[in-house]
Amino acid sequence: MWLPSDDVRPSRGFYTDSMSSRIARVLITVACGLLAAMWVYAFLFAPRESFNKIGDVAWQTKAESICQVAEDMRFGMEDLTAMDPSDAAALKVKAGLVEKATDSLEKAIDQIEMMKPSDAKGQAIVPEWIRDYRIYISDRRAFVVALRTATRRPFFAESEIGGVPVSEKIAKFARENNMRTCQPPYDLSV
Repeated sequence: MWLPSDDVRPSRGFYTDSMSSRIARVLITVACGLLAAMWVYAFLFAPRESFNKIGDVAWQTKAESICQVAEDMRFGMEDLTAMDPSDAAALKVKAGLVEKATDSLEKAIDQIEMMKPSDAKGQAIVPEWIRDYRIYISDRRAFVVALRTATRRPFFAESEIGGVPVSEKIAKFARENNMRTCQPPYDLSV
């Protein structure tokens, strides 16, 4: 009877390597399966309701109409003439326009603040949105002062909340509640 010699017999390492590669394949397959299941859930079954969405559609509609009036006022005073950024007199004129535009925005927010949403979620988050808007309006007022005292056009610096520009927080709430004209105007970004 023939017995294999030591150099022909499989080594013990062969069995260990084979077993560890099977375990690795099983773990990778399970991980890929879990990732696939997560994405299927995310795209097909996860709830789609936004954190910012409130239930009072009548409040949203009324707020949008108030913001539309303010937007129309701002567009009515729009001045697209070229301005020398180092002309102090032109900066003072620009400051007056920004101040009037900010006044129209503040008036709209004052009116919206007087209205209370009928749903609990709206009552909880609308005051936060109003508070954020007041910060944005304050930033605009500081920019007016900077324009009046500058010799070269300053940049509009807005506050950040949690690392996010306050205008983005305000705009996100407005977009998600179908209040397009309640988004902060982009008149100071140029």
